[in-house]
Order: sequence, then C-alpha cells, then structure tokens
Amino acid sequence: MNFILHLGLGSFHRAHQAVYVHELRQQGDTGWAIAGGNLRPDMAETIAALQAQGGRYTLETVTPQGERSYMRIESIERIIPYQDDLAPLIAVGADAATRIISFTVTEAGYYLDAANQLDWANFPDLRADLAAVQAGQAGHTLYGGLVSILRVRMAAGAGPVTLMNCDNLRHNGDRSRGGLLQFIDALGDAALKAWGLETTSSPNAMVDRITPRPTPDVAERVKAATGWDDKAALMGESFIQWVIEDRFIAGRPAWEAVGVEMVDSVQAYEEAKIRLLNATHSCIAWAGTLAGYQYIHEGTHDPAIRQMAYDYVTDDAIPVLLPCPIDLERYRDVVLDRFGNPAIADTNQRVAMDAFSKIPGMIAPTIRDKLARGGLFDSVAMLPALFLAYLQRWHAGQIPYAYQDQAMDPAVAHAICEAADPVAAYAADTTLWGEMASDPRLVAALRQAFARVQAFVAERAKSQG
Repeated sequence: MNFILHLGLGSFHRAHQAVYVHELRQQGDTGWAIAGGNLRPDMAETIAALQAQGGRYTLETVTPQGERSYMRIESIERIIPYQDDLAPLIAVGADAATRIISFTVTEAGYYLDAANQLDWANFPDLRADLAAVQAGQAGHTLYGGLVSILRVRMAAGAGPVTLMNCDNLRHNGDRSRGGLLQFIDALGDAALKAWGLETTSSPNAMVDRITPRPTPDVAERVKAATGWDDKAALMGESFIQWVIEDRFIAGRPAWEAVGVEMVDSVQAYEEAKIRLLNATHSCIAWAGTLAGYQYIHEGTHDPAIRQMAYDYVTDDAIPVLLPCPIDLERYRDVVLDRFGNPAIADTNQRVAMDAFSKIPGMIAPTIRDKLARGGLFDSVAMLPALFLAYLQRWHAGQIPYAYQDQAMDPAVAHAICEAADPVAAYAADTTLWGEMASDPRLVAALRQAFARVQAFVAERAKSQG
C-alpha cells in the first residue's frame, strides 16, 4: 500500500483530494490511501470524530438546482492524533510507503511577500518556528513541519517523495518549494537542502470546489438520508476540478481515471481560477457584508453586486488573460451560477478572510497587467475599494462577525483607517501593492472606485432604512 500523508484535515481536503482517491478505490484501484493529521492543535473535535469513525465520513453534494446526494468517503485510512512534538505525523512522513506529502493551508500560511521571499519581518510565528527547529523541536508552520518530517525521512533512507500543494496559491508548487528551501537555508542545513533538491518534486496544481464550513444541519440531513449519526459530515457543491502538472518523483495514483486533468503546465487554468473565481468570490463577500448579507448567494443575486463582479471579470480580468485555451466568458458565467447556489449557504465570513494576502495574490496582478498596457482599470479597482470600506467597518467594530487575516497587522490596518486620507494610506501599503504602492494611477483609480462603493453602501442603507 502506498500512502499520501496529508497535512491539514480541513473540509476542503475531505471534499476534494480525498474524494478522488476514494473514487479510485471504488473502481478497484486500492494501491493508494491517505493518512492525515494537522501541524497545529486545531479542529480537535473533527479529528476526534474522524478517529472514532475510522477515518470515514459522509460528503453531501448539492447542485445549483438544489439536488442533494450523499457519498461515504473511505480513503483516509489513518487519522494521526495531534502531539506537540508531531512524532506520529513525522513517523508516517518518514515511512518509505509514504510517496506523497500533500497539504492545504491558507494563502497567508506560506509567509511569502510579493517577491516570493519569506517575510520574516512581518511573521513572528515564522521566526519562532525557525528558532524551535534550530533548538531540535518540531516545527508547526508548513515549512517547519516539512523540515521536521524530511530530516527524519532523509536519515531513514526512505527514498524520494512528492510535495503536493493543494491550495489557491499561484504557482503553488514552485512557491511553496521556494519557501521551504529558504527556510532550510535559514537553518543552515546544507545536507537537507541537497537531499531535498534531489529527492523531492513539487508539481503545481489548481484545485476547485466550494466547501463551506459544516453546520449542524448538514449532519441532520446526512442522518435523515443515510441513517448514520456522522460527527464529521460535510457539504460541498457538485462542481469539482483538479488540474495537476505530472511531475511526481515517487509514483502517483492513476488520477486521470477519475477526472483529474494531468497536464504539462497548469498556468492557464490557475490564472483563470484565481482571477475569475477567487477574486470574484472575495468581491461578492466584501460587497455582501457591506450590504448586510450573511451568505455569498445573497450577494450574488443582488443585481448591483453581481454587476460589480461581472464587470470586473469582463472589463479587466478576461482581456489580460487572452489568448487562453479556456472559454473565459463561459467560465465567468459558470462561476456566477455556482456562487448563486443557495443550498451551499457559504458565508461571507469564510470568503472575506485573509484579504491582506488575497489582494496581492488575486487582485493586484490584474491591476498590474492593466497598468502595463496603459489602460483604465476602473472595474477591478472596485474590489480593493470594497475591501477598504469593509476595513473601515472592521476598524469601527461594525463587522457582524470575527474577521480573520493572518497577513494583516491590525495596528497598520487601524492606522490606514485613521489616516487623514485613508485611500492614499491604503494605496501606500507595500504588503498589499508591492512596487505599485503609491502609484498615482493606482491612487486615482482607488479614489474613484471608493466613491462608487460609498454610493453603493449609502443606497443599500437607504433601501434598508
């Protein structure tokens, strides 16, 4: 039996990668299974439930038309309990039967700046993790955790392993590999670096399936439909996609047999997804919150918000992505249909998070491309303008939920909102804008867009008043 060790047993992994492995096993290809655990002591209840259920759980899927179906996923054969020294996780990672180590963390969990360098200055937990690994303790960031595993694997002579990123990070394999090598350089471990360069590979991939945080009613529907009181049930949309560069150094499952697209380059798929789906998702979440909605589908069905999203994609995102092997206009329309699915009940809270990494990763590239062409970028400017209005609400304590953002320095964010000219202060933030910070064209476009956002908010307040 070959194993995939997955780091991060959250909803997305269990509704995406685990499903593809399950479907292979259902076809009779039982050569691969998943072992999974977490690098940090989170999701304790879910981990305990999965342990009690032998790694099995039910996935509910729902179409845009509201049709629900249920599948019991049985591809996670080993649930690894959390220990602070990560000993059980490291043991599995260092086993020769483990041929792939995959991971899902948030965009901010890669700690990379606009130049793809580890941002030591702005992330004390990254510095603390380096110190812990230097002191012989286990690391709990992605990089510290991988180093802890790979050092033992190297010493055990357990052979090559593929490091497979399953996140929305652009060029995710290359960039996570670059961050890992920089972390190893900071450790001064030349032997591990040489071994890693020779015996690991890091394919880029694009993943897609909307998977909201499970709510109690999911488990209730699962019990009604299946009779099983499943403590780890979850729900996702019916749409699913996975595109992977076929660069596996130690073998892989025959994923192409269950619909995974194995390609030479993932770049066109990646750019389409990040700019047309991920950025649009954030647009709707920020605008929807400002309009007083709780769910993504509510904002998607609001004509003004839908038009903002549609104009962003049509006016600014699609033109800079052409030529493209994908039908981008059809992709745009499918995305909006997916976001409008009320059965998903995806929250603005979940999608709105981590803007300080999403703006530079998902939105600024389109602005940069438009600037390079000398064109206007009024439609894409609406997205960061929406977040500035959102940030001002957060600053005033008026967001109706807890906003989470690993890459945001709260003191810096409050200072932007308190500035005499918040738009100029916002446009000057190098975390968000890199080399574009304070560009007069950016400032002007944001100022105009922010005025339009304020008019939209005032209109919504008036209609609700």
